[in-house]
Amino acid sequence: MRCVLIHSFGQPSEVLQLGEQPLPEPGPGEVRLQLILSPIHNHDLAIVRGVYGYRPPLPAIPGTEAVADVAALGPGVSHLALGQRVCVAGASATWAEYFIAKAAAVVPLPEAVPDETACQLLAMPLSASMLLEDLQMKPGDWLIQNAANGAVGKVVNVLARQRGLHVVNLVRRRAGVDELLAAGAEHVVATEEADWAARVARITGGAPLLRAVDSIGGRAANDLMNVMAPGGLLMVFGAMSGEPLSIDVGQVIFKQTTIRGFWGSKRSEGTSGADKQRLIGELVQLAAAGALRLPVAGSYELSQAAQAAAASEQPGKPGKVVLRAD
Repeated sequence: MRCVLIHSFGQPSEVLQLGEQPLPEPGPGEVRLQLILSPIHNHDLAIVRGVYGYRPPLPAIPGTEAVADVAALGPGVSHLALGQRVCVAGASATWAEYFIAKAAAVVPLPEAVPDETACQLLAMPLSASMLLEDLQMKPGDWLIQNAANGAVGKVVNVLARQRGLHVVNLVRRRAGVDELLAAGAEHVVATEEADWAARVARITGGAPLLRAVDSIGGRAANDLMNVMAPGGLLMVFGAMSGEPLSIDVGQVIFKQTTIRGFWGSKRSEGTSGADKQRLIGELVQLAAAGALRLPVAGSYELSQAAQAAAASEQPGKPGKVVLRAD
């Protein structure tokens, strides 16, 4: 079968290449899936670079999420059917024509969920769901997040609306404001505008911002803390800038701010099966009803993985870049 391979860690545009591997056979409790679409996430590229929380043994097939058809059932698997369309996250080696997944981890999909949404329905959206639960907010509370036009930021808006929460969304450029408003966000501010902090204050009308989500790192975290109320919680979700957090000590001491990290993989490990099923069920229902749509910015064949990776890191994309098997 054809697949994307890395033989060394490094720049995705340099180390991603098309390869051939034997067709994988499912073991007990596993299924073989035939790829339809697999998104390129930031953490996928971090794995390729060798800078993520773990390094796979080389050579390795990257990819962690996909929508696919069930192609073979391993021993003991009876709740799935051949040809059934499913999605899966937290998998491995999804950038291939076929890959193996635990049968208990795949989620059957209704026809109303399009492939473009299905292929990215679990990893980032499920993290967004768990993130909102960890923030422990109540209806009417305010949240502020940066990198709001990313996949997680968009899902946070959808889920927050379902929960009666208010979100202030920060993006870098004015063009991002229009994109996010068109996607259904209510309050969007561009940080390239000099008065952005004053605009945030006007939006909240004096209501305290006690929760913030930072997906950028560097000084962006401090910008969030500048507009947060005392006693708040800053959740560090990502580090798109690649820079260490840079926060004024006074912000932490005098505002008595709590700073926590969020890693979806670790959070998922500590989540009960019932809770995970509840959160995933909500996402599938929202996607089937059309309330949650996750756009695709570009689709590439497996042989074009290096170009696709480069495209996925371009700013201002309206959605994820995905890989397809054909």
